[in-house]
Amino acid sequence: MSKNIPIVYVVHCVDAEGPLDESLDATFQRIKDIFGIDLDPSLETLIDLQAGKIPLGHKTESIRKMLDPSLLRLNRTWQDIDRMLDHITAPGYREKVTDSTGGGWVYNWFCVDHVGYEFNPRNRDLGHHRIFDRYNQRCGGDECSADRVFFHYHPLPHNRFAHSCATCYVNSNHLWEILGRKIIERHWFPSVFRPGFHTTRPDSNWFLEQWIPFDYANQATDADVNQPDLAGGRFGDWRQAPRIWGAYHPSHDDYQSLGGCRRWIFRCLNMNARLRELTQKDVHSAFSQAEKNGAAILAFTNHDFRDMPAEVDVIRRYITEAARQRPGVEFRFVDALTAARRYLGMERIQSLGLRASLSTSAEKSLILRVSVAAPLFGPQPFLAIQHVNGDIFYDNFDRSGDQFSWSYTFDSQTVMPGALAAVGIAATGAEGQVELANIRPHEGRWSYEVLND
Repeated sequence: MSKNIPIVYVVHCVDAEGPLDESLDATFQRIKDIFGIDLDPSLETLIDLQAGKIPLGHKTESIRKMLDPSLLRLNRTWQDIDRMLDHITAPGYREKVTDSTGGGWVYNWFCVDHVGYEFNPRNRDLGHHRIFDRYNQRCGGDECSADRVFFHYHPLPHNRFAHSCATCYVNSNHLWEILGRKIIERHWFPSVFRPGFHTTRPDSNWFLEQWIPFDYANQATDADVNQPDLAGGRFGDWRQAPRIWGAYHPSHDDYQSLGGCRRWIFRCLNMNARLRELTQKDVHSAFSQAEKNGAAILAFTNHDFRDMPAEVDVIRRYITEAARQRPGVEFRFVDALTAARRYLGMERIQSLGLRASLSTSAEKSLILRVSVAAPLFGPQPFLAIQHVNGDIFYDNFDRSGDQFSWSYTFDSQTVMPGALAAVGIAATGAEGQVELANIRPHEGRWSYEVLND
């Protein structure tokens, strides 16, 4: 493909959250919670609401949208999801529409870990790696070799319900533990991210700035949300963000404004949804941007517990129509990391040269020393520590005098050397490359991995 030909990189981001169940009673409870309307649950009433036959004033259309049958058609078990995945990842389905190079559809699985909850009425699959392992295994197969696994996080709500929304990243240890376990137990760390509930706030803005360079979060649209539980920017406030099919550096104090932060935020609208839904007009605008500027990233998202084939088919029709009207613009189905690198012109992926060592001091402390040969994306590597009791937690390094080296001391102030089971270190580069070091000191086991090179 010539570099002089305008191109749209098409990125399908799936928030991979596993099965989700919702009873009829629970659906009517949502109506009450969101709209303040208390109705006796019945299938007949639901059908009438979906058809707009029950007059509820200005709320009628909003309720009808929330209860759209396609939004209530859920994959309630892993068997449901696996059947759907077998269908949509098969070559015959992927290649119903091919891109300008003849390539088939590509999926980006942004996997969440449902942990820290006390109540689970929607039967989510709780536990570390439960969703990650399934998709990671699928991506190892020949039919799914173009697909990639990335990171998705749901902040822990105060009520501890597994289906509730939240915005705070620093009210528990769960985020740090999730990433720590990914390093130590799965030898993996992300460089591409999608926020749970499409929501960024100051704490998550600053968290991402330390380690994750690519963030498919921006849901800027021309209209506000006509849903009372989501309006006014309560979740996913992108009203002031750039309306470009590409990327921008956010401000330290306002993630919606252009600024001096390191990471890139990409626009990513919803597929078939009751808010910020991708339209044919949006797809035309992505092709128009590519035609004028040379490139665009058309990114969109949905969930694996939904009817994905119907949603993908709609977007493919949009793309086909936009491509028909602009035959001089090519489009390519790609993973989110590749799209970011190509859009930003990152052609040379530099080795970080991560190295680690352990030594005993005169005071019998254990000193961890870490160095890199090239600048990191953020100020320090991610340090995960596992206690012999199985607990995993995060801590900061001490800086060792320059931007390329750090240290950490295991002693009575931190973790005693005899209680240290494992150390995991992740270094991320600005181009999305990741290097890992895993150490089990009492077993004499060391390993290094390079991801996304």
